[in-house]
Amino acid sequence: MGSYQKRSKNELARRVAQDIPDGSYVNLGIGQPTLVANHIPGGREVILHSENGILGMGPAPAAGSEDYDLINAGKQPVTLLPGGAFFHHADSFAMMRGGHLDVCVLGAFQVSTTGDLANWSTGEPGAIPAVGGAMDLAVGAKQTWVMMDLLTKQGASKIVAQCSYPLTAIGCVKRIYTDLATFECTPQGLRLIDRVDGLPFDELQRLVGQPVAP
Repeated sequence: MGSYQKRSKNELARRVAQDIPDGSYVNLGIGQPTLVANHIPGGREVILHSENGILGMGPAPAAGSEDYDLINAGKQPVTLLPGGAFFHHADSFAMMRGGHLDVCVLGAFQVSTTGDLANWSTGEPGAIPAVGGAMDLAVGAKQTWVMMDLLTKQGASKIVAQCSYPLTAIGCVKRIYTDLATFECTPQGLRLIDRVDGLPFDELQRLVGQPVAP
């Protein structure tokens, strides 16, 4: 089995932030991805976009200095960096749909080994669908990265051969960042980028439940 420690949510956010190239325009989806804003490496210019109409978003404000007129798409208070701007929702979606974002980072319920994404509904009776701008981002951004726990609370892999939940987009996901490992999605299937220290490759492949190229 080996002895290993899962990445915390902040460690996972830091891992994602490490890979964002200097000068990128990046959308951070609702949920875990918003944490990435707090871990952009110093000296690297990353222009963060929020679908409710912000460009130049900064990290979360210090406790006590929140301005609830300045929030991200998840209704969390944020900061605005020098040169930042806010604007109409329609203009924001034009940026998303028009190919102006280099990367979007989204959460997911399921991702297939070839990059299909399901992140807006589990299809369960009574479940509240929450598509938001995910479809627009998934097909509009130049790269879609997913940030999620590898396993569900029941211990099932969220990486699957074929998504059983309603699809957000087909073949859009380029990378999957999880609490145990990072993967690249290719037309041939999953390729491992890295894994947490102490996690044997065979054990990781067992947890994923799908073929993984080392």
